[in-house]
Amino acid sequence: MARLIAIGDIHGEVNKLNSLMRKLEIKPDDVLVFLGDYIDRGKHSKQVVDRLIELSKLCKCQFLMGNHEYSMLMTFEGVDWAKTYFYNDGGKETIKNYGGLDNILKIHGDFYKNLKYYYLTENFLFVHAGIRPDKTLEEQENLDLLLIRGDFVDRKHNLKQKVIFGHTPFKAPYIEDDKIGINTGCGIRADAPLTAYICNENKFMTS
Repeated sequence: MARLIAIGDIHGEVNKLNSLMRKLEIKPDDVLVFLGDYIDRGKHSKQVVDRLIELSKLCKCQFLMGNHEYSMLMTFEGVDWAKTYFYNDGGKETIKNYGGLDNILKIHGDFYKNLKYYYLTENFLFVHAGIRPDKTLEEQENLDLLLIRGDFVDRKHNLKQKVIFGHTPFKAPYIEDDKIGINTGCGIRADAPLTAYICNENKFMTS
């Protein structure tokens, strides 16, 4: 049976990504939904994206935008706040790993520019950070989808789908009736795992 699998924030930790993929034993019919923040902090952002592109040739993949990818892209657009955020929150490691800022888009520009803000199924909404609980999906603003924390985490929303999200780090998966958070600190703490949630089995797996 095909599995629907969400994967949390990776942050340049390619070894943890590879470990998790081995444990999951990915099959061609599986659908992998990556929740964003592939880059920054860890030392191997380029290798993470290389691996994601490889995986997209092996099974069905949905790649979502994280706030770190967004701030990186906006840095190229000359947005001052994004440049400050990118450089001060792990971007220097990404630039070093790519061998220079310009190489990021030269090597993986198509990947980054094609990231989606959310992925919707009948039972689940996958998004990087969350949603404004009092708005419909169509009314959401992109920056809220990428950056919201407490206003989403601490409040019930009105969508029929369960929201699967990353962004806000927890020591273990955050489980509520209407949402599940699977950013368990990968790239933030050296001992923190990368976490996957197998949605149609209601099962978690870590690197």
